[in-house]
Amino acid sequence: PAAPPVEVIEISPDVEEILEVKEKKEKKDKAEVINNNKKVTQKEGSPKKKHTFSSALTARSKAAAHGISNKPKEDIVDIDGADTDNHLAGVEYVDEIYKFYKSAEHESMPNDYMHLQTDINEKMRAILIDWLIDVHQKFELSPEALYLTINLIDRFLSVKVVPRRELQLLGMSAMLISTKYEEIWPPEVNDLVCIADRAYTHEQILIMEKTILGRLEWTLTVPTHYVFLARFIKASIPDPKMENMVYFLAELGIMHYETIRYCPSMVAASAVYAARCTLKKTPAWTDTLKFHTGYTEQQLMECAKLLACFHSKAVDSRLQVVYRKYSSSLRGAVALIPACQNLLSGVVSSA
Repeated sequence: PAAPPVEVIEISPDVEEILEVKEKKEKKDKAEVINNNKKVTQKEGSPKKKHTFSSALTARSKAAAHGISNKPKEDIVDIDGADTDNHLAGVEYVDEIYKFYKSAEHESMPNDYMHLQTDINEKMRAILIDWLIDVHQKFELSPEALYLTINLIDRFLSVKVVPRRELQLLGMSAMLISTKYEEIWPPEVNDLVCIADRAYTHEQILIMEKTILGRLEWTLTVPTHYVFLARFIKASIPDPKMENMVYFLAELGIMHYETIRYCPSMVAASAVYAARCTLKKTPAWTDTLKFHTGYTEQQLMECAKLLACFHSKAVDSRLQVVYRKYSSSLRGAVALIPACQNLLSGVVSSA
Protein backbone atom coordinates (compact mmCIF):
# COMPACT_ATOMS: atom_id res chain seq x y z
CA PRO A 1 0.00 0.00 0.00
CA ALA A 2 1.10 3.52 -0.66
CA ALA A 3 2.68 5.51 2.25
CA PRO A 4 0.38 8.09 3.80
CA PRO A 5 1.06 11.59 2.62
CA VAL A 6 3.23 13.67 4.96
CA GLU A 7 1.40 16.72 6.29
CA VAL A 8 3.49 19.78 5.65
CA ILE A 9 2.75 22.84 7.75
CA GLU A 10 3.88 25.97 6.05
CA ILE A 11 4.70 29.07 8.14
CA SER A 12 3.78 32.15 6.32
CA PRO A 13 6.36 34.94 6.09
CA ASP A 14 4.15 37.15 8.35
CA VAL A 15 4.03 34.58 11.17
CA GLU A 16 7.77 33.92 10.91
CA GLU A 17 8.52 37.63 11.18
CA ILE A 18 6.31 38.00 14.25
CA LEU A 19 8.13 35.16 16.02
CA GLU A 20 11.53 36.66 15.16
CA VAL A 21 10.54 40.08 16.51
CA LYS A 22 9.15 38.49 19.68
CA GLU A 23 12.39 36.57 20.23
CA LYS A 24 14.51 39.72 19.76
CA LYS A 25 12.28 41.67 22.20
CA GLU A 26 12.66 39.00 24.87
CA LYS A 27 16.46 39.09 24.49
CA LYS A 28 16.45 42.93 24.66
CA ASP A 29 14.28 42.98 27.81
CA LYS A 30 16.53 40.43 29.49
CA ALA A 31 19.62 42.51 28.62
CA GLU A 32 18.01 45.68 30.03
CA VAL A 33 17.20 43.93 33.33
CA ILE A 34 20.82 42.76 33.63
CA ASN A 35 22.15 46.26 32.84
CA ASN A 36 19.79 47.92 35.32
CA ASN A 37 20.89 45.54 38.05
CA LYS A 38 24.52 46.39 37.32
CA LYS A 39 23.80 50.14 37.51
CA VAL A 40 22.03 49.76 40.85
CA THR A 41 24.93 47.74 42.22
CA GLN A 42 27.48 50.32 41.01
CA LYS A 43 25.47 53.21 42.40
CA GLU A 44 25.20 51.63 45.85
CA GLY A 45 28.88 50.75 46.00
CA SER A 46 30.33 53.98 44.61
CA PRO A 47 31.37 56.59 47.19
CA LYS A 48 31.48 59.28 44.51
CA LYS A 49 27.70 59.12 44.09
CA LYS A 50 27.00 59.45 47.82
CA HIS A 51 25.60 62.78 49.04
CA THR A 52 25.30 63.34 52.77
CA PHE A 53 22.72 65.52 54.48
CA SER A 54 25.55 67.57 55.98
CA SER A 55 27.11 68.32 52.60
CA ALA A 56 23.74 69.38 51.23
CA LEU A 57 23.18 71.68 54.19
CA THR A 58 26.66 73.15 53.84
CA ALA A 59 26.17 73.92 50.16
CA ARG A 60 22.75 75.40 50.83
CA SER A 61 24.01 77.55 53.72
CA LYS A 62 26.88 78.99 51.70
CA ALA A 63 24.51 79.88 48.88
CA ALA A 64 22.02 81.49 51.27
CA ALA A 65 24.61 83.47 53.18
CA HIS A 66 26.69 84.76 50.32
CA GLY A 67 24.79 84.31 47.07
CA ILE A 68 26.70 83.77 43.86
CA SER A 69 30.20 85.20 44.07
CA ASN A 70 31.65 86.98 41.08
CA LYS A 71 35.14 86.02 42.23
CA PRO A 72 36.70 82.84 40.88
CA LYS A 73 36.14 79.99 43.32
CA GLU A 74 39.86 79.32 43.73
CA ASP A 75 40.43 82.84 45.14
CA ILE A 76 38.41 82.06 48.29
CA VAL A 77 39.84 79.51 50.69
CA ASP A 78 37.44 77.06 52.33
CA ILE A 79 38.38 77.84 55.93
CA ASP A 80 35.92 75.27 57.30
CA GLY A 81 37.07 72.32 55.18
CA ALA A 82 39.23 70.84 57.92
CA ASP A 83 36.30 70.97 60.39
CA THR A 84 33.79 69.03 58.31
CA ASP A 85 33.89 66.04 60.66
CA ASN A 86 33.97 68.16 63.82
CA HIS A 87 30.38 68.37 65.02
CA LEU A 88 31.25 71.11 67.53
CA ALA A 89 32.41 73.41 64.71
CA GLY A 90 28.87 73.66 63.31
CA VAL A 91 30.12 73.85 59.74
CA GLU A 92 26.60 73.35 58.33
CA TYR A 93 25.33 76.46 60.12
CA VAL A 94 28.37 78.71 60.60
CA ASP A 95 27.59 81.02 57.68
CA GLU A 96 24.00 81.59 58.85
CA ILE A 97 25.24 82.17 62.40
CA TYR A 98 27.61 84.93 61.30
CA LYS A 99 25.05 86.40 58.97
CA PHE A 100 22.78 86.68 62.02
CA TYR A 101 25.60 88.17 64.14
CA LYS A 102 26.17 90.86 61.53
CA SER A 103 22.47 91.74 61.45
CA ALA A 104 22.10 91.71 65.26
CA GLU A 105 25.30 93.49 66.34
CA HIS A 106 23.84 96.98 65.94
CA GLU A 107 20.97 96.16 68.31
CA SER A 108 23.38 95.45 71.18
CA MET A 109 25.82 98.28 70.48
CA PRO A 110 26.16 100.98 73.15
CA ASN A 111 25.29 104.53 72.21
CA ASP A 112 27.78 107.39 72.30
CA TYR A 113 27.11 108.12 75.97
CA MET A 114 30.00 110.12 77.40
CA HIS A 115 28.26 113.48 76.94
CA LEU A 116 25.47 112.18 79.20
CA GLN A 117 27.82 111.16 82.01
CA THR A 118 28.35 114.08 84.41
CA ASP A 119 30.94 112.55 86.75
CA ILE A 120 33.12 110.30 84.58
CA ASN A 121 35.15 110.76 81.40
CA GLU A 122 36.98 108.75 78.74
CA LYS A 123 40.19 108.49 80.78
CA MET A 124 38.34 107.02 83.76
CA ARG A 125 36.75 104.42 81.52
CA ALA A 126 40.18 103.52 80.10
CA ILE A 127 41.62 103.16 83.62
CA LEU A 128 38.71 100.87 84.60
CA ILE A 129 39.13 98.61 81.55
CA ASP A 130 42.91 98.50 81.98
CA TRP A 131 42.32 97.27 85.55
CA LEU A 132 39.67 94.76 84.46
CA ILE A 133 42.02 93.26 81.86
CA ASP A 134 44.54 92.79 84.67
CA VAL A 135 41.89 91.11 86.87
CA HIS A 136 40.85 88.98 83.89
CA GLN A 137 44.44 87.76 83.57
CA LYS A 138 44.83 86.99 87.27
CA PHE A 139 41.66 84.90 87.33
CA GLU A 140 42.68 83.24 84.01
CA LEU A 141 39.27 83.86 82.51
CA SER A 142 38.13 83.22 78.93
CA PRO A 143 38.36 85.98 76.29
CA GLU A 144 34.58 85.69 75.80
CA ALA A 145 34.10 86.88 79.40
CA LEU A 146 36.35 89.92 78.91
CA TYR A 147 34.57 91.19 75.80
CA LEU A 148 31.13 90.58 77.31
CA THR A 149 32.18 92.52 80.43
CA ILE A 150 33.12 95.57 78.31
CA ASN A 151 29.87 95.28 76.38
CA LEU A 152 27.80 95.25 79.59
CA ILE A 153 29.66 98.27 81.01
CA ASP A 154 29.19 100.38 77.88
CA ARG A 155 25.56 99.42 77.43
CA PHE A 156 24.80 100.24 81.06
CA LEU A 157 26.56 103.61 80.83
CA SER A 158 24.43 104.31 77.73
CA VAL A 159 21.22 104.13 79.77
CA LYS A 160 22.21 105.25 83.30
CA VAL A 161 24.32 108.03 84.77
CA VAL A 162 26.94 106.54 87.10
CA PRO A 163 28.83 108.52 89.74
CA ARG A 164 32.61 108.25 89.78
CA ARG A 165 32.67 106.37 93.08
CA GLU A 166 30.56 103.55 91.57
CA LEU A 167 32.45 103.11 88.28
CA GLN A 168 34.73 100.38 89.60
CA LEU A 169 31.73 98.72 91.26
CA LEU A 170 30.02 98.68 87.86
CA GLY A 171 33.06 97.00 86.32
CA MET A 172 33.24 94.34 89.04
CA SER A 173 29.54 93.49 88.82
CA ALA A 174 29.67 93.40 85.01
CA MET A 175 32.57 90.96 85.23
CA LEU A 176 30.63 88.85 87.75
CA ILE A 177 27.70 88.62 85.33
CA SER A 178 29.84 87.81 82.29
CA THR A 179 31.81 85.11 84.11
CA LYS A 180 28.60 83.49 85.37
CA TYR A 181 27.43 83.49 81.76
CA GLU A 182 30.67 82.31 80.09
CA GLU A 183 32.73 80.38 82.65
CA ILE A 184 32.32 76.93 84.17
CA TRP A 185 33.89 78.14 87.44
CA PRO A 186 33.32 81.91 87.77
CA PRO A 187 35.03 83.91 90.54
CA GLU A 188 33.07 84.19 93.76
CA VAL A 189 31.83 87.55 95.02
CA ASN A 190 34.31 87.45 97.90
CA ASP A 191 37.16 87.02 95.38
CA LEU A 192 36.11 90.28 93.74
CA VAL A 193 35.82 92.00 97.10
CA CYS A 194 39.39 91.01 97.93
CA ILE A 195 40.89 91.92 94.56
CA ALA A 196 39.35 95.41 94.84
CA ASP A 197 40.97 95.81 98.26
CA ARG A 198 37.55 95.78 99.96
CA ALA A 199 36.50 99.05 98.35
CA TYR A 200 32.99 97.60 98.07
CA THR A 201 31.03 95.11 100.13
CA HIS A 202 29.56 91.76 99.11
CA GLU A 203 26.06 93.29 99.23
CA GLN A 204 26.98 96.31 97.07
CA ILE A 205 28.31 94.04 94.29
CA LEU A 206 25.12 91.95 94.28
CA ILE A 207 22.87 95.04 94.27
CA MET A 208 24.78 96.49 91.30
CA GLU A 209 24.59 93.11 89.53
CA LYS A 210 20.80 93.14 89.89
CA THR A 211 20.63 96.77 88.72
CA ILE A 212 22.68 96.03 85.57
CA LEU A 213 20.54 93.01 84.66
CA GLY A 214 17.35 94.95 85.20
CA ARG A 215 18.38 97.97 83.11
CA LEU A 216 19.68 95.76 80.28
CA GLU A 217 16.56 93.58 80.47
CA TRP A 218 18.68 90.45 81.01
CA THR A 219 19.95 90.60 77.42
CA LEU A 220 23.30 88.84 77.66
CA THR A 221 23.41 86.84 74.43
CA VAL A 222 24.97 89.45 72.15
CA PRO A 223 27.62 89.36 69.38
CA THR A 224 30.69 90.88 71.00
CA HIS A 225 34.01 91.71 69.34
CA TYR A 226 35.28 88.27 70.29
CA VAL A 227 32.89 86.21 68.13
CA PHE A 228 34.00 88.17 65.07
CA LEU A 229 37.68 88.05 66.04
CA ALA A 230 37.57 84.25 66.25
CA ARG A 231 36.05 83.95 62.76
CA PHE A 232 38.11 86.64 61.04
CA ILE A 233 41.39 85.34 62.47
CA LYS A 234 40.51 81.94 61.06
CA ALA A 235 39.86 83.54 57.65
CA SER A 236 43.32 85.11 57.81
CA ILE A 237 44.95 81.63 57.97
CA PRO A 238 47.09 82.82 60.90
CA ASP A 239 50.29 81.80 62.61
CA PRO A 240 50.62 82.31 66.42
CA LYS A 241 52.31 85.72 66.06
CA MET A 242 49.57 86.94 63.75
CA GLU A 243 46.85 85.76 66.15
CA ASN A 244 48.49 87.45 69.15
CA MET A 245 48.92 90.69 67.22
CA VAL A 246 45.21 90.75 66.34
CA TYR A 247 44.19 90.27 69.98
CA PHE A 248 46.70 92.91 71.13
CA LEU A 249 45.25 95.51 68.76
CA ALA A 250 41.67 94.52 69.60
CA GLU A 251 42.26 94.91 73.35
CA LEU A 252 43.88 98.29 72.80
CA GLY A 253 40.80 99.17 70.78
CA ILE A 254 38.20 98.23 73.38
CA MET A 255 40.18 100.07 76.07
CA HIS A 256 39.79 103.37 74.22
CA TYR A 257 36.40 105.04 74.07
CA GLU A 258 37.03 106.29 70.52
CA THR A 259 36.28 102.86 69.03
CA ILE A 260 32.76 102.82 70.47
CA ARG A 261 31.45 104.39 67.26
CA TYR A 262 32.50 101.33 65.26
CA CYS A 263 30.47 98.12 65.34
CA PRO A 264 32.21 95.02 66.79
CA SER A 265 32.65 93.32 63.40
CA MET A 266 34.42 96.38 61.99
CA VAL A 267 36.78 96.66 64.96
CA ALA A 268 37.55 92.95 64.67
CA ALA A 269 38.15 93.13 60.91
CA SER A 270 40.25 96.28 61.33
CA ALA A 271 42.38 94.54 63.98
CA VAL A 272 43.05 91.71 61.52
CA TYR A 273 43.88 94.17 58.73
CA ALA A 274 46.16 96.30 60.95
CA ALA A 275 47.90 93.16 62.25
CA ARG A 276 48.57 91.94 58.71
CA CYS A 277 49.96 95.35 57.75
CA THR A 278 52.14 95.45 60.87
CA LEU A 279 53.56 91.99 60.19
CA LYS A 280 53.96 92.82 56.48
CA LYS A 281 51.66 90.07 55.23
CA THR A 282 50.97 90.23 51.50
CA PRO A 283 48.43 90.87 50.30
CA ALA A 284 47.24 92.88 53.30
CA TRP A 285 43.62 91.99 52.52
CA THR A 286 42.70 88.78 50.69
CA ASP A 287 39.60 87.70 48.81
CA THR A 288 38.96 85.17 51.58
CA LEU A 289 38.99 87.91 54.24
CA LYS A 290 36.78 90.18 52.17
CA PHE A 291 34.34 87.32 51.64
CA HIS A 292 34.08 86.32 55.32
CA THR A 293 34.23 89.78 56.93
CA GLY A 294 32.04 91.55 54.39
CA TYR A 295 34.43 94.55 54.41
CA THR A 296 36.72 95.96 51.77
CA GLU A 297 40.19 97.27 52.57
CA GLN A 298 39.00 100.84 52.08
CA GLN A 299 36.09 100.45 54.51
CA LEU A 300 38.50 99.35 57.27
CA MET A 301 41.15 102.00 56.75
CA GLU A 302 39.88 104.61 59.23
CA CYS A 303 39.45 102.20 62.14
CA ALA A 304 42.70 100.35 61.32
CA LYS A 305 44.63 103.65 61.43
CA LEU A 306 43.16 104.37 64.85
CA LEU A 307 44.29 100.95 66.14
CA ALA A 308 47.77 101.52 64.73
CA CYS A 309 47.87 104.86 66.55
CA PHE A 310 46.99 103.16 69.86
CA HIS A 311 49.76 100.66 69.15
CA SER A 312 52.35 103.38 68.56
CA LYS A 313 51.48 105.12 71.83
CA ALA A 314 51.12 102.02 74.02
CA VAL A 315 54.75 101.96 75.17
CA ASP A 316 54.53 105.49 76.62
CA SER A 317 51.00 105.19 77.99
CA ARG A 318 50.34 105.37 81.73
CA LEU A 319 48.05 102.34 81.27
CA GLN A 320 50.48 99.48 80.75
CA VAL A 321 48.47 96.28 81.37
CA VAL A 322 47.73 95.42 77.72
CA TYR A 323 51.24 96.42 76.62
CA ARG A 324 52.89 94.25 79.30
CA LYS A 325 50.53 91.37 78.58
CA TYR A 326 51.53 91.25 74.93
CA SER A 327 55.21 92.01 75.56
CA SER A 328 55.48 88.56 77.11
CA SER A 329 57.22 85.81 75.12
CA LEU A 330 54.16 83.65 75.85
CA ARG A 331 52.24 85.94 73.50
CA GLY A 332 54.98 86.33 70.93
CA ALA A 333 56.13 89.68 72.34
CA VAL A 334 54.02 91.30 69.62
CA ALA A 335 53.66 94.56 71.54
CA LEU A 336 57.37 95.18 70.98
CA ILE A 337 56.98 95.13 67.19
CA PRO A 338 56.81 98.70 65.78
CA ALA A 339 53.40 99.92 64.63
CA CYS A 340 52.74 100.00 60.89
CA GLN A 341 54.12 103.26 59.52
CA ASN A 342 51.89 103.15 56.45
CA LEU A 343 48.80 103.22 58.65
CA LEU A 344 50.22 105.93 60.92
CA SER A 345 50.75 108.40 58.10
CA GLY A 346 48.21 111.20 58.38
CA VAL A 347 46.61 109.85 61.55
CA VAL A 348 45.36 112.45 63.97
CA SER A 349 44.06 111.11 67.30
CA SER A 350 43.61 112.29 70.84
CA ALA A 351 44.19 108.80 72.19
